[in-house]
Amino acid sequence: MMDNLSLPNLHQLGVDRGRGNLLGIEAYMLPRDYASRESFLDKLNGYLLAARREKWLNAKTIVLFPEYIGTWLVLAGEGEKISQAASLDAAERAMVFRHPLKFIAYFFKSTERGRAEAAFFRMEANQMAEIYHDVFSGLARDYAITIIAGSIVLPAPRISNRRLILSDGPLRNSSVIYQPNGEPHPRLICKAFPTSKELPFTAPASADDIASFDTPAGRLGALICADSWFPQAYVPLKEQRIDLLAVPSYDVNGTYRWNQPWLGYDGWQAPADVDVNDIKEITLAQAWNKYSLAGRIRSSGAGRGMNIFLRGKLWDQDLGGWPATLVRDEEVFVEKQTEKAALLCLWL
Repeated sequence: MMDNLSLPNLHQLGVDRGRGNLLGIEAYMLPRDYASRESFLDKLNGYLLAARREKWLNAKTIVLFPEYIGTWLVLAGEGEKISQAASLDAAERAMVFRHPLKFIAYFFKSTERGRAEAAFFRMEANQMAEIYHDVFSGLARDYAITIIAGSIVLPAPRISNRRLILSDGPLRNSSVIYQPNGEPHPRLICKAFPTSKELPFTAPASADDIASFDTPAGRLGALICADSWFPQAYVPLKEQRIDLLAVPSYDVNGTYRWNQPWLGYDGWQAPADVDVNDIKEITLAQAWNKYSLAGRIRSSGAGRGMNIFLRGKLWDQDLGGWPATLVRDEEVFVEKQTEKAALLCLWL
């Protein structure tokens, strides 16, 4: 049974015209939701059941999950001591102490600047990928819908023989698109512009390689969080003539910052089309509206789009508070700030 913060607020834009919908699930996640494959599945399935009760699922539905929703599967199967730790740092330390030789081996194999973070994710990567793939593939198949499976940090992921497999190579913040038969699209979405916190352990992908995907509701493009702030990310999507654009995002402890001055691009130089006079002069909320999905979607050629965030409390990390944005032609809907989970239905 879901607690109050996990019970979703419901929003919809437009009406059902038989063309399908983009459904954003801002799941409220807790450490116990990552304890096992079953707990992860149960939490996500609960939101899809809620969407089905609203009659928001159909053969042309595309479901969008948030960035990093799969990443904390790194702690799956580690027991109550870790899931009940006082902080994320304490949970990570407890996990390392449980597997010291494994961690040390990956630490010395890692070439990233953030070797400890890289080793931490590599040591459980195979289990992470297996749970992530099995859960999202199963949900897509069971509900006969298309799923954009948020994102997960994995080493050199790729699709082979309809499975998500890993290789020796750089860690990527990646997402998989699962088709209504449960099969993954052969191409992945990989973040091209990791933030300053991600850059020490995740490698940027090439913006030129950003892919699009044929779905029952039209041609879909997806950009992981910060990528939506860069004009070069929209160029390949425009060339591929997308109809829809989805942006899964993630933020930690940022509720108070939404209406504070914007501090500029994080880890990267501002693109040439950005007015640098806006830095520290407009709010973060205004900057998201101007320089992310709402302000840039037209350059992709898409007429519909959605940007959502992960919600929850992962140890001492408070997620959520940054509102979703839905775009439907000239109409822009910005969700009210809340810590609660949300389901957001954009009719196409």
